[in-house]
Amino acid sequence: MNYFSSKFKLGILGGGQLGKMLLNDTRKFDIYTSVLDASNEAPCKIACNEFHIGDLMDYDAVYNFGKQVDVLTFEIENININALEDLEKEGVKVYPSSKTLRTIQNKVTQKLFYIDNGIPTADFTRFAYTNEIEDAIDNGGLKLPFVWKSAQFGYDGNGVKVVRKMEDLSGLPNVECLTESLIPFKNELAVIVVRNANGDMATYPVVEMEFHPEANQVEYVICPARIDMEVALKATEIALRVSKAYNHVGLLAVEMFQTQNDEIIVNEVAPRPHNSGHQTIEASYTSQFEQHLRAILNLPLGSTESKAAGVMVNLVGAEGHTGDVIYKNIEEIMAMPGVTPHIYGKKETRPFRKMGHVTIVSPSVDEARRIAEEVKKTIKVISE
Repeated sequence: MNYFSSKFKLGILGGGQLGKMLLNDTRKFDIYTSVLDASNEAPCKIACNEFHIGDLMDYDAVYNFGKQVDVLTFEIENININALEDLEKEGVKVYPSSKTLRTIQNKVTQKLFYIDNGIPTADFTRFAYTNEIEDAIDNGGLKLPFVWKSAQFGYDGNGVKVVRKMEDLSGLPNVECLTESLIPFKNELAVIVVRNANGDMATYPVVEMEFHPEANQVEYVICPARIDMEVALKATEIALRVSKAYNHVGLLAVEMFQTQNDEIIVNEVAPRPHNSGHQTIEASYTSQFEQHLRAILNLPLGSTESKAAGVMVNLVGAEGHTGDVIYKNIEEIMAMPGVTPHIYGKKETRPFRKMGHVTIVSPSVDEARRIAEEVKKTIKVISE
């Protein structure tokens, strides 16, 4: 099929920053795009050929949108899956598939999938409702501390909480959830696997993630991860096993823990471009966004090799600031070597809201990490 400068139409469900960065590459290739999002202020609106407003969890909105495109992809997991299934039955190509998304969308189903496929993961207990957890602790069936996770609709630190004492349970939504053993890990790692419909596969280098202690959001993504070669090989091998088990098409970001004795266990996955791959725009021969397009259109995959070491810093709204956004000291960071800011186009900031990211590239990963810390200290996302 001719995708370039043609009548072919790519549909994207979700109009956030991931979609906006994907659109950089559709414009590079002159691929016609149509985007569906609930917000008229969505970052994608300025970069697609067609923009439609609709709720991604609404069957009719997703189904009617999907009928107008040739291939459908998504940049967020919270989508009406029944609509995707019906579109697939009627011949619309949906990548990753509704089957892949159905398994991943619910964290309990995702964990059971790992158990069924012999993929190492943290021990867990499932609950129909959060309020059942207290009884389980009282009866001795569950011990503190643990990680509480909402089964559905969690993102960016929402829907996840470390529970160290009983009081930490108060205020959590009373929903289907799971509790996970608290892993005393050395590192949080991630591997992005790409796979096209022909079954061609490639992996990006293992990245290391440093988290904000309070917000449970990634502060730095470091590529390559500063780990032993054997650990990197093990992480890559497990990521490929996960990918083969899902039989997905597109990108799959596999988040993992490196334990104290250098075992690798899978935390969770995302079937789309991911925060752990943003540095690929500047640091890799093929960005994760271009790679996702190549995969879902069944084109040859690009090189996943790095041109340089890359560190990504998330730009999130400062605490105590809500309103029209100002990027304070952005000129100062732009004067630093190897620094590229990406501003997502969200007009309003609020505490810990993801507003952009900054990539730092350097021949040395330690130098890139040093500059990243300087960037983090210098730029502030505030309101007027």
